[in-house]
Order: sequence, then C-alpha cells, then structure tokens
Amino acid sequence: MRAIRSAIVTLLFCLLLPAIAAAADRAKLETFLEVTGFDVALESIALSAEAAPNMLGLEADDFGSEWTRLTRGVFATQVMHEMALDILAETLTDDLLTHAADFYATDLGQRLVVAENASHMSEDDALKSESGAAIVAGLERLDSERLTYLERMTEASDSAGTGLRAIREVQVRFLMAAAGAGVIDLQMEEPDLRERLSADEDELRADLEQNAIKGAAYTYQAFSDEEMLAYTEALEHPKMRQVYDLMNAVQFEVMANRFEALARAMSALQPSQEL
Repeated sequence: MRAIRSAIVTLLFCLLLPAIAAAADRAKLETFLEVTGFDVALESIALSAEAAPNMLGLEADDFGSEWTRLTRGVFATQVMHEMALDILAETLTDDLLTHAADFYATDLGQRLVVAENASHMSEDDALKSESGAAIVAGLERLDSERLTYLERMTEASDSAGTGLRAIREVQVRFLMAAAGAGVIDLQMEEPDLRERLSADEDELRADLEQNAIKGAAYTYQAFSDEEMLAYTEALEHPKMRQVYDLMNAVQFEVMANRFEALARAMSALQPSQEL
C-alpha cells in the first residue's frame, strides 16, 4: 500500500507556507535536532514498535525471534533521522529554528534536554506513570502552582491538538497497510475503521492529557518551580508553539510511515489473521 502523507503534516504545511521560502539549510537542521533533543525523540519512536502486534490482536512473541531484527531494520535511527530532515528542510524557517535553538542552547535548556532525552529513551513506562502520578497527587494535595505550570506546558507543547488525531492516523495507516500486505483480513473499509476507532475518543483524549501531565511531572521533577515557570513561558511563546506544532507533526508522520513499512515487512513473518 502506498504511503499517504499525514493529514496533520499537510495541514501544518499549509499553515507555514508563507514562511517556507526561508527554510533552514540542512547543516543548521542537524544542529537543531541535537540541541533541542529532537534527534532522541525521533530515535525513541522505535520503542513504540512493541505496540504494533497488539493493534492486530497478536503478541510480539507470535512472530518469533525475527521480530527484533525486523523492527531494528524498519525503525533504523538513520532512516527516521533523514525522513525528519527532509520534511524540516521544507518547512522549518531560519527564524523559528533560531528562536528554539537559542533557548535550548542555554544552561537551563540543555539541562531540560538531558532530562527529556532520558525520559524519551526509558523503557519502563510503568515506573514513569506511577512516579508521575504520585508527584501529581502530591502537588494536588499542596495546591501547588507547579501543577498549573505542568498543565500549561503540556498544552503549549501541543497547541495544535495533534496528539489524538495523530494516534488515530497511525492506527489507521498501520491497519490498512497490514490488510494490504495480507497480514490481517480486515473486514471493513477505511471509513468504517475510522468510525470504530473514534468510538472512545473522549476517553482517550482525557487519558492522553493526564498521561502527558504525569509524564511531565516525572521528567522535570529535579527542576525548581522557578525553572518550570521559565520553561512554561518559553513554550508559550508563539514562535515556540509553531516549532512544537511542526515537530509533533513530523514525529507522527515518521511514526506512521514506519508503521506502514512494518506492516509490509510483517507479511513475511506472519500468516493472515482475521480482524
């Protein structure tokens, strides 16, 4: 099945069209990925591969010892890195790049990136969730202003509200690609699939918001309230919001593309299953 560019990315491209003429050059983009930690965020996409079999009602073990080899190839860091650079080279302007890079190059910015990178690459999601929930509960008991900062931060870092839509797009593109590759026997058309997946949308949106706050509470627990306020205000700047909207769109487009590739590669390992 041919990959279809994510509607989220297309929408953001349209929003950014007036500025695309001044898109940043590739060398600056390489530095941007490193200084902001976006390179590690892209690398962490590989960790999401473990959820792929569950979308099909299967387990990774069902694919045998070849599963690890398969996912390493599909989610190769360099492949995802180059995909992101290709998109950013067309969309991220020098002005926006400089604004974000200048903040993350500061002492506070670099310490934030170290914390974010460690959180991205942690494979113990249960620990992050439990620890984050405990921190949030403590902040609620204290009626702490820090909780407000965390809520503002999570809203600012996804001001376009792409999270839920992107997750649905990844699911649809993966399942349709799996059906096209003969990995599953999908008993519905794409519009019906989208309708079924949207049935629990309100619940999922609430879960995503809560998980984002718990994740932020865990990730930034070593930072002071003053530093959290400074980061919150930096994220709420209009230019930084644009940067994050674009980075979110790029990350989810790369994820959807790799899940489509994974579906096609899975056809060599698993006979068809009915969904």
